[in-house]
Amino acid sequence: MYSASIKKRKAGREAVQREAVHKGRPREFDIDSALEKALYVFWQHGYEGASLTDLTEAMGISRPSLYAAFGNKEELFRRALDRYAQKGPGAIHAEALAEPTARKVVEHLLRSVAMSLTDPCNPAGCLAVQGALTCSSAAESIKQELCKRRSEGEKNLRQRFDRAKTEGDLGPNADPEALARYVVTITQGMSVQAAGGASRSDLLAVAEMALKAWPG
Repeated sequence: MYSASIKKRKAGREAVQREAVHKGRPREFDIDSALEKALYVFWQHGYEGASLTDLTEAMGISRPSLYAAFGNKEELFRRALDRYAQKGPGAIHAEALAEPTARKVVEHLLRSVAMSLTDPCNPAGCLAVQGALTCSSAAESIKQELCKRRSEGEKNLRQRFDRAKTEGDLGPNADPEALARYVVTITQGMSVQAAGGASRSDLLAVAEMALKAWPG
C-alpha cells in the first residue's frame, strides 16, 4: 500500500514534468492559419459534426497540439466563431450598421448576406445558424452560445433602428424591435435556404422582396 502511494506520487510528478516540457516547447504551426482551417471545418460540418480527426487533419496538427493551443474543441469553436464574426461573413453586420439610413442598412445586409451565403469559396449557409440547428442536447452550451450571438446581432439592429426613428429616418409608428426581428428572420431563412441549395439569384430575389415591404 505504501509502495503504491509512492508510485502514484511519482507518476504525478512525471505528469507535471511532461506538461511543463510540453508547455515550454515552441509551437510548430501558425495559430492564425490553423484557426482559419478549423473555421471552415466547423462551417461545413457544424460543431458536433466536426470530429477531432477532421479538425486536426485540416489544421495539420496533432491532438495534443490542439489542446495545448486552444484548450478543447468547445474553446476552439468559440475562437472560430470570433474569427467568423470579425474577419469572415459575420463582419457584414458591422459594415451594414454603418450605412446612413435604416433602409440602406437593410439593403446592404440582405444583399451582402445573399452574396456571402452563395460564395463558392465558402461552405453553404451561415456558421452561426447551421451550427445551432445541428446541435443536440449534448452540446447545449454551444447552442446557447450561438443563440446569444444571434441575439446580440438582433439587438444591434434594433438599436440602429431606434436611432433611425429618433432621427426621423423611420416614421413615428415604426417598431424598431419588430423590424429588427423581421430582418433577422429573413437572413436566417436565407441561410437555411442556401444550405438547401438555393442559388444566388434565388436569395437576391428574397432580399428584393423584403426591401419592397420595408416601410417608407
